[in-house]
Order: sequence, then C-alpha cells, then structure tokens
Amino acid sequence: MSNLRPLSTELRRVAAAELNEVEERVPADLEALRDWLAKQPYLKARQDDQFLIGFLRGCKFSLEKTKSKLDHFYTIKTLVPELFRNRVVDDMNLAILRTGTYLRLPKPWGPGGPRIQLTNYARFDAKKFKLVDFFRYWTMTMEQAISEDDNSNISGYIEISDMAKVSLSFLAQVDLKLLKRMGIFLDKAHPSRLKGVYLINCPKEGMGIINLAKSLMPSKLQQRFFFFKNLEQFSEVIPLEYLPEEYGGSNGSIADIQAEAEKQFVSFKEYFDKDSQFGVNEQLRPGQRVNEDSIFGVEGSFRKLDID
Repeated sequence: MSNLRPLSTELRRVAAAELNEVEERVPADLEALRDWLAKQPYLKARQDDQFLIGFLRGCKFSLEKTKSKLDHFYTIKTLVPELFRNRVVDDMNLAILRTGTYLRLPKPWGPGGPRIQLTNYARFDAKKFKLVDFFRYWTMTMEQAISEDDNSNISGYIEISDMAKVSLSFLAQVDLKLLKRMGIFLDKAHPSRLKGVYLINCPKEGMGIINLAKSLMPSKLQQRFFFFKNLEQFSEVIPLEYLPEEYGGSNGSIADIQAEAEKQFVSFKEYFDKDSQFGVNEQLRPGQRVNEDSIFGVEGSFRKLDID
C-alpha cells in the first residue's frame, strides 16, 4: 500500500462499505491485475498503483469487471482519435482551462462525498475554440482525476452545467455522434462513476438538443439527468454552499480554483507526453477483433445540428 495515497477516514469507510475494498488485500488485487495485463499482447496500459486502483475501485474490486473496463478504456481511446489523440499540455489547452468553463470544485459534496464539477458554457468562446477541443481538454482532466482524486474514484462525481448564457454558436457545434461516444465512454470505460448531471438555467433553445443528446446515452446515464429552472430550485437539492463564491457559495473563488487547476494540469505534462505509448493493437487481439460498430453500435449519419 506504500505507493498509494492514504485515504481519509470517511473515504476509507465508503470504500470498504460500498466498493468491497479490503486494505490488506489491495496489493494482491493490484498484482492479479498486472498479471492479467502482462498476458494481453494487444493491450498496453499504464501500470502504476494509483492509476490501476482507480479502476479496481470503479468496478467494486471485481477483477473481471476491471479487466473489461480497462480494455474498453484503451479501446475507445484508440477508436476516437478526435478526442484522445495528441492530448498535450499546450497553449491551447491552457487557454481553454483559463476560460473557467470547466471547474473541479475543491470541496466535495460532504467529506466522503462525490466530487463536484461545474461547467459554465457562457465562459466558452465558440468563435475562438471548437467544442471538440473543449471536450478533448475535458477528457484530460477526467483522466487526471483517476490518478489524483480519491473522492471522484470512490464516491463518484456530479456534473453541474450552467446553461444560462449558452450561445447559439456553441449549440451549432454540438456533435451528437461525439456526445453519444462520450456517453458510452463514461459508462463502459471511465472508472469514476457519474452520479448525476444537474442542468440549471437551461434556455428552451438548448432543451431540445440536450434531450436529443440524452436519448443517445446509455439508459443508465439517461436516468441521471436533472433539470432546474434556476439556482433557487437547484439549491433545494444541493445547498449553494457547495458552489463557488460567485454563485453565492463558499466552495472557493473561480480565480483561485482556476489557478490551482492550472498548477495540477501543468504537473501532468509528462503524463500526457507519454500518452501515445498506451492503447490497443487489434491485430494482436485474440479472438474477434473490436471495431466501432461493436462498441458504439450503428450510429447513422447524423453529425451536427443546424441551428436557425
């Protein structure tokens, strides 16, 4: 256990009660996972303790489920290059970070509770950045969390999306095929569990698109979407104290959260520089090879929405 971050008392309790984590058995669980990886000629995965335990925790320490999730993680990353190739800590990703569009808030929802993520699309400049660039950056932060965010790995995370001033130029970039693939990635491949998507201040122009995008998600994720007219209605579910100061809460200021996020992001430069070393080689997969249809199903030809 020496290579793993020690858990807080609250998270240790949740890990034991909800994830079947037995502290004394973790080294053996990690060794069993590495033994399996060593026998997979088609799959090259990261093998450090903190990364692998994220998958064991996300699969409640079922070795078979962990194998499947790791396989899907690298298979989908290989099949969706527009999101997962050329992910580097560079000026563009730092510029997207500095918009404050996406924030991982410092305090979780209770000491042993899920991580809170806040996305404010009004801060995203759709004329300066492409939406696919934002989503690629988002996948990088989600992957960071596997290695550094114990609340997210153990108790999951919730996504709060503030849609108050979402622009038509932003909505025009929505790619339903890509959103469907992201939903399948979150369901089948990412170890942190999405507990809920809370959409607030959603304009009627956006509702149709969100409902259409939601309908393409795995059914398990569809049930985790919740809509609120305004902050007041939302605060009946999650107290405002868990939001940043700019939203009337006490969970840090946006400027401070961004500054800390930038330090953490820059510290992962070497991690992402090595990213291309890992993935799957279908030519070496035993048995039936995996392709886009077998993972994503028949997707049809829809690409982007026309916004009048």
